[in-house]
Amino acid sequence: MADYDVIVAGGGLAGTITAQAISHYTNQNAKILVVDRNTEFLPGRKSLAGWVCGDACSKEAVDFMANRIKVQWSRPEIEHDVKGVMAFSPDKETAIPFDGAGYMLNRQKLPEIQNERCKKAGIDFEYEINLTGLIYDGQQVVGVQGLDNKTKQPFKKTAKIVIDATGVTSMLRNGLQNSTKVEKRIDRRDLESTGRYIMYFEPGQKDLTEFDPDYCIIHLDQDIAPGGYGWVFPKAENKVNIGLGVEKSLLERRNKRLGKKDNVESLMKEYLNRNAAIKNPKLSEDPEDINNNSGIFQVSVRRQNDCMVSGGYMMVGDSAWMPKPIDAGGIGPALIAGTILGNNVAQALEANDVSEASLWQYNLDFIKEYGYKTAGLELFRRLVQQMTNEQISYGMKHFLGNLDVESISKGEHPDFSGLGKIGMIIRGAMNKTVADGLRYTSKENQWLVEHYNNYPKDPSGFDEWNKTLHQRMDAAFAKVEAFGK
Repeated sequence: MADYDVIVAGGGLAGTITAQAISHYTNQNAKILVVDRNTEFLPGRKSLAGWVCGDACSKEAVDFMANRIKVQWSRPEIEHDVKGVMAFSPDKETAIPFDGAGYMLNRQKLPEIQNERCKKAGIDFEYEINLTGLIYDGQQVVGVQGLDNKTKQPFKKTAKIVIDATGVTSMLRNGLQNSTKVEKRIDRRDLESTGRYIMYFEPGQKDLTEFDPDYCIIHLDQDIAPGGYGWVFPKAENKVNIGLGVEKSLLERRNKRLGKKDNVESLMKEYLNRNAAIKNPKLSEDPEDINNNSGIFQVSVRRQNDCMVSGGYMMVGDSAWMPKPIDAGGIGPALIAGTILGNNVAQALEANDVSEASLWQYNLDFIKEYGYKTAGLELFRRLVQQMTNEQISYGMKHFLGNLDVESISKGEHPDFSGLGKIGMIIRGAMNKTVADGLRYTSKENQWLVEHYNNYPKDPSGFDEWNKTLHQRMDAAFAKVEAFGK
């Protein structure tokens, strides 16, 4: 007899939303345990630096969760409302809106409130547990093991299903023994090092390209944030979440090009100091920010794991590499996936079948709702990372039509397939390269979306589907890299 129906490994946002969703879809009849490595007073913390995050989430994702599992977010977990995200070209002459209305969240307060809601629904918690691996019975995962840091005693609990929500470097996934389908380790190029501050400031020079209380601002600039972007997200008229993300090999290339020795921390300081709209910034010392006002953390920027289940095991959020490849936004996909996963778990428990085949539907449901677009966005990100500032500015100014902006605003790959066929005059080889690159990724995206829509209905078709995907992606990555040469 298992100790629990479900163990959720990881008490962060993805983990607790999933626990709430399972509780909702099972009418609170499932016995659920959430295991967190943090203390009860700092739940779901990513690292000693806090809950390092841009703190932004689309209204659409919050509504998706609220409508289905009846979890309503309000003040104080929502700190500030925004009308959308504006991405600025390096020369700041072009801005693209995307993601629509949304919220700035308080990431220290949110997990406290989440956990209270979970406990009211009868969900159990174990804190200060350092999980080291899964427990198996043949080809089935049947529990988790590790060390209880409070007592220094071994920790072991069994369950019918284990949900892995332990984050991007998950030891549970890395050591998974009952699947050849689940990818264990992430490519270094698919990780961004991100750092940010939460600060109060005095208004400086008014400049809506540098700070806008109504919009989250993204700056694309290969000198400021090579391979990533800088962000200025408003938390109030005089409060900001400001930071940037970089890709390590592209930072090295940028340092070599400029004769510098910058790292994420020095780039963050430089980015903050050059913002003329923000004067005399000071780290927030509010009680709800004090453990979270400055930090550096890694986030994935690729498609979700090609397979997210094995016998008795499922993954969600950062463990499954769900942050959106183009902007590293992880909260929205986690809310959508956690909500979907709750329903899949409820169905598996009701059928009394927690085999790989029974849990497979989760792959299909997530792809249908969200995951169909991520491989194309991953390829688009790789192309943009290869571009110079001049190419990015030119491309944003001349190659984005209304339909492309609409696609981007929905978080989808813009359709550049008509480029060059519409009488556009492309001056110079540089801009032809940009047009060719955009057209190529657009064509590949159409193939990738179709391929994901043909994701195998059961595990037997996976190996062939996955082999085809990898061959196509590898060839596309090589081609895209050549555009940057």
